[in-house]
Amino acid sequence: MPLRVIFMGTPDFSVPTLRAIADAGHEIAAVYTQPPRAAGRRGLELTPSPVQREAERLGLEVRTPTSLKGEAEQQAFVALQADVAVVVAYGLLLPKAVLDAPSLGCLNGHASLLPRWRGAAPIQRAIMAGDAETGMMVMKMEEGLDTGPVAMVEKIAIAPDMTAGELHDRLMAQGASLMVEALAQLGINCLTFTPQAAEGVTYARKIDKSETRVDWTRPSGEVHNHIRGLSPFPGAWCEVEIGGRMERLKLLRSTLSDGVGESGGILDDRLTVACGSGAVRLVEVQRAGGRPAAAQEFLRGAKIAKGMKLT
Repeated sequence: MPLRVIFMGTPDFSVPTLRAIADAGHEIAAVYTQPPRAAGRRGLELTPSPVQREAERLGLEVRTPTSLKGEAEQQAFVALQADVAVVVAYGLLLPKAVLDAPSLGCLNGHASLLPRWRGAAPIQRAIMAGDAETGMMVMKMEEGLDTGPVAMVEKIAIAPDMTAGELHDRLMAQGASLMVEALAQLGINCLTFTPQAAEGVTYARKIDKSETRVDWTRPSGEVHNHIRGLSPFPGAWCEVEIGGRMERLKLLRSTLSDGVGESGGILDDRLTVACGSGAVRLVEVQRAGGRPAAAQEFLRGAKIAKGMKLT
């Protein structure tokens, strides 16, 4: 049965779910997304979110409040008389008045195996922690942070060299189909919810710039997970001397390798780098102001040799 839906999301990750809900024939009463942000070289151009651009392409009403705490915004939300709100990476807290407004509640598409990795950065944190699997979940929202009961789950294996960007794209598509299935079950009153386990709760705090620099004294497994967990954005980085000056180098891909040496030391002509224990081989890097390049392409122009050091 088609439902009257309010969709709430902001980044690229949310777009396939919005599109899938529209394609499934549900009535989308309005789309809520973060307000346009300053962008461009000088930061003077206001750029709408990916969800806003998709919603406008679909001819849907778009709302961009900076907060939902005010009574006027809450009344405007209630007035939409929605059956359900679907939330995917929206970015604003939903007050109780908003959570209670849709007759069938608010469903959240969350990219982790709850209760592990509640919070803002579950994809990056799962890889940085070396998790072997993650998944998408559809849960019913409560006032707590990702604490609600779960209706549907689909797991995915995290390959040893998979980056956060690759996992993001897999989960993005997975989440869209899972949410459409959940709405179909909700429409015929067959969607059931199971409380989250009390054990195993972890929090995926937002990635801070202060943690993006690589610490070569850590074991190779941790360094590798750090690199791939932050790729492509914001990107793990280190510094290296090129042409007589220190230059920041963004590290996009790596793989575990054999080797022993001083932490940060380059061990061969393939950009294998010693860690606190073991080594990693850098597969793809990016110089400041440059484009991503395979390690061998980078080495042809940078003249970095065995015995040099990354810091």
